Amino acid sequence: MLKDLFRQIISPEFDNSVAANSNLEKLYQNEVSKKHLWHDSAQISTVNHLQTLMECMVRYAGFETRPSLQKIFSPAQSQPESLYIYGGVGGGKSMLMDLFFENCPIKQKRRVHFHAFMLEVHAFNHQWRQENDGDPIYPLAKKIRNDFILLCFDEFQVTDITDAMILGRLFGELFSLGIVLVATSNRYPDDLYTGGLQRDLFLPFINILKKNTKVLNLTADRDYRLAHLHALTTTYFCPLGKEADLFLQQSYNEFTNHAPIKPGSLKVLGRELTLSAVHGDIAMTHFEELCERPLGSADYLEISREFSTLLIARIPRLHLDKRNEAKRFVTLIDALYEHKVKLICTAEVPANQLYTEGDGAFEFERTVSRLMEMQSESYMSSGHVSN
Repeated sequence: MLKDLFRQIISPEFDNSVAANSNLEKLYQNEVSKKHLWHDSAQISTVNHLQTLMECMVRYAGFETRPSLQKIFSPAQSQPESLYIYGGVGGGKSMLMDLFFENCPIKQKRRVHFHAFMLEVHAFNHQWRQENDGDPIYPLAKKIRNDFILLCFDEFQVTDITDAMILGRLFGELFSLGIVLVATSNRYPDDLYTGGLQRDLFLPFINILKKNTKVLNLTADRDYRLAHLHALTTTYFCPLGKEADLFLQQSYNEFTNHAPIKPGSLKVLGRELTLSAVHGDIAMTHFEELCERPLGSADYLEISREFSTLLIARIPRLHLDKRNEAKRFVTLIDALYEHKVKLICTAEVPANQLYTEGDGAFEFERTVSRLMEMQSESYMSSGHVSN
């Protein structure tokens, strides 16, 4: 009996059976055979990197969760190298990260949109300062590490000076505590927060990111979102006018079985957010209501969780003097897309003409691609993500 116990304590083996059965390339090729994907050599290369990371994560997580006595007699497992995957819109970055996340057989993992993560960071910091003295960054990093060993961030981008000031210190602590990161972004690390206020204070974070991650450029053969393009005229109606107004009203009638137009409200961080018309999980609003008021990520995330279908009227063509409105619209579409909210809208011009020049126009290209995908059959048939 003691012999068996001793063998159990010193055993260096880790259970790789689940990881062995989760061959990401095989799963990818299976989707290709079903014609859900097109075979792409750049995507295959990224899949292979993700497969290697997954196998390392199984060994690493297995060691980390062992009792202290077993760790003494087991070979130490080095922290796996994190991955930062960047490339143009529609190349499949988010899809491949989801494939990895869904099949990585460890429990301490989380996949989250970067906007949502930063909201949680600010909320923790605020609460900490209300109750404690000192810097909240290390306690926050420790809390995250206690809950997770793997973090997957979709749409990693930095546009806010407050976020920029926090990230270097926070991620320095997270990497030191053993967190492994998989992130997707449209930008190479050196191009993050380009032109931002006090960018010199953000540069240490870029160095931390590059030091702790393998940077992969995913340059796919095509924009796969556009390949699934559906008839825009059924869900994205332009130009504006009487026909557009009639289209949106008829759409609302069909979704709500001709329910009366009644406003509704949501509670967001202790305040009230009002929308023009609400019926169950269907809401109808307009651009001015969503993007010309000082709303932010918290508001848009709450809308995305609450409603499975959102109808937006009168999206205008945005010019240089509408940079703030364009930025809010980008954040709104990110939240809707992340939660698979069905979008029905009317606009002054086609999506690719909404915001073509000015500060933030580069980031808006992703929004255009997402608007296009959100009209596709595959997106429209996907289930709403309410959490």
